[in-house]
Amino acid sequence: MSQTHKVKVSRELLDMMNAAIAREMQVSIQYMWQHVQWVGVKGFTVRDQLKLVAINEMTHAELIADRLNFLGGTPTTKPSPINVGENLKEMITNDVKAEEEAIDLYRKIILKATEEGDVVTKKLFEQILEDEEGHLDTFEGWLGDL
Repeated sequence: MSQTHKVKVSRELLDMMNAAIAREMQVSIQYMWQHVQWVGVKGFTVRDQLKLVAINEMTHAELIADRLNFLGGTPTTKPSPINVGENLKEMITNDVKAEEEAIDLYRKIILKATEEGDVVTKKLFEQILEDEEGHLDTFEGWLGDL
């Protein structure tokens, strides 16, 4: 597709999308390392599910990077700061915070994309937002069980 047919979006939206990529890479690594480090009965029960969430987050990073590249941006290769945690409760508390931050950012991206008439980016982040809300619900449930 030629450059003239691409959607024109603001630098602000592109920067927000890059922040989303950095966050997705962060939690993908964070959750995968937690999956590896968890021990004991409670850790055993959630390890496999946490690995699946980590893989889902990396898929989000890829989808956002593809869209950002299409829009003329350059996807970041640097994750946001990774906060694995020292014990199960700290790990899950960090994960809840990360998902809450993602939900807040993605709602802002949806509003910005809507404002700029970028329907595809809006739909992409609506789909990802649904996943993130599910992750938050899962992590809050685990936190309540600790």
